[in-house]
Formats: sequence, C-alpha cells, structure tokens
Amino acid sequence: QVRLVESGGGLVQPGGSLRLSCTVSGTIFNKYIMAWYRQYPGQQRERIATMNTITNTDYADSVKGRFTISRDNAKNTLYLEMNRLKPEDTAVYYCNAPGLNWDWGQGTQVTVSS
Repeated sequence: QVRLVESGGGLVQPGGSLRLSCTVSGTIFNKYIMAWYRQYPGQQRERIATMNTITNTDYADSVKGRFTISRDNAKNTLYLEMNRLKPEDTAVYYCNAPGLNWDWGQGTQVTVSS
C-alpha cells in the first residue's frame, strides 16, 4: 500500500520561502511521474507542479518562475521549493502520482500572511 507523507508547511510572510517534502513508501518511487497539488477551502485540488522520472518539469502559470519541483529517487522523496510566496499561495499542499489514484496524504498547510 502506497503511503504519502507531506511536510514542511507553516506560516510565512509574503515574499518568503518554504520547502515542502513528500516521502513516498510502499512502491518503487522512481518509476512514477509525481506532482504537487494544492487545495483551497471548499475547492478541488489543482495540480501546480509535475516532474517525470528524470528531470522534465511542468508548472501551472500561477507558480511558474517561483516554485521548483525536484525529487531524490534514492530517498523516495519529492520536494517543492517555494519562493516569493504570495497570500494567494495559502492552501493545503499535497503530492501524488497523476492518474494513479493513490490514497491522498494528510497534506501540509501553507499560510502566507503578514
């Protein structure tokens, strides 16, 4: 059974930075395309960053140029470096493999506020 555990969220001022981590267990991590999602209260999750098994990445326009997705296959871990954070980045952040319907983790709350 695949388990996803997100961490690294917190309260940060506008313009600040955070680094999120997602540890994946129960599967061969390096086989899968992985992505970060975020969810605003009362809304569906939206995919914001995607990374294939090697180096190719893709970003939603809302985060392009500010967020960077990366992975360490040896540690079964996905990362999201978030810079120049804005209040509208406040959300719960999740990781998952697009299209595979793994059970979602608990997410990590990011709050951008002064």
